[in-house]
Amino acid sequence: MRRRDFIKAITAAAAWPLAARAQQDGLRLIGMVSGFSEDEMRPLLAVFRSRLSQLGWTEGRNFAIDARLGAGDYPRMTEEAGALVGRNPDVIVAQGTPGLTAVLEQSRTVPVVFTLVADPVSQHLIASLAKPGGNATGFTNFEFSIGTKWLELLKEISPSLRHVTLIANPANPAAKPLVHVVEETGRAIAVTVSTAFVHGSDGIQAAISTGAHQSGGGIIVLPDSLTVVHSGLIIALAERYRLPAIYAFRTFAAKGGLLTYGLDIPEIYRQAADYVDRILRGEKPADLPVQAPTKFELIVNLKTAKALGLKVPVHIQQIADELIE
Repeated sequence: MRRRDFIKAITAAAAWPLAARAQQDGLRLIGMVSGFSEDEMRPLLAVFRSRLSQLGWTEGRNFAIDARLGAGDYPRMTEEAGALVGRNPDVIVAQGTPGLTAVLEQSRTVPVVFTLVADPVSQHLIASLAKPGGNATGFTNFEFSIGTKWLELLKEISPSLRHVTLIANPANPAAKPLVHVVEETGRAIAVTVSTAFVHGSDGIQAAISTGAHQSGGGIIVLPDSLTVVHSGLIIALAERYRLPAIYAFRTFAAKGGLLTYGLDIPEIYRQAADYVDRILRGEKPADLPVQAPTKFELIVNLKTAKALGLKVPVHIQQIADELIE
């Protein structure tokens, strides 16, 4: 049996009894569609469950969770979204643009709370932030202009930066607008940006290896389930080729990545639980405004900077939310 089929079989085997029990016992069924792997999703589910408990929900007594994890495989997410909608959940938590798109392709009636979706208005996924309309509401992660900040921060921490390899997943609809912003910013500050649209580990290795031969090289990794799943590989390659890199998710810095600038994702899932609670108690997604982020976290791994021979500017250290030593 292929590894993908084995993982899918295990996921289905775990989810079917849960869904069946929810239907038999009259539990409210909360579906989840995520591109993360089980390891990456586990702490987010813990925060989500904890907040629901604070709001008066007890798993196994009045609600059940059926989590469908794609582990970076977007076609699989579409399949799982269809299977999940077929089980008539009370609400679905959809992660990222691919997760939300996958769910909306299957249903325009099941209530959806989305997380980590970039600029959903410009992507035509909702009508507006204040009045999303339809069956989906939730939490954005950033506007596409954040791409400028990623490149500027990388340039500040590595003044010799002349060439950036931009790692992106072509299957993610949010990738192209972000690529455009980073490429435009590169032209403005005299940094050449080479975009590598990758589908897996082979593409990632080839792109970073090629970029390493450029003078003054660096890496920007776009936020995506695929890049998160391959975070260990990306960080190891950046270390091997001594390339400064910036990422959107804190998990990269915790694993040894140089720099991250993005959201407190566990906090997003805590807030998502609030919206799920309100929907389960009768409110409609169309009436719940989409929440935009009010704060971004800057995490700097000083140990990695030292290994790369980089001196982190004092002002960067002063504004950082966390310094990893």
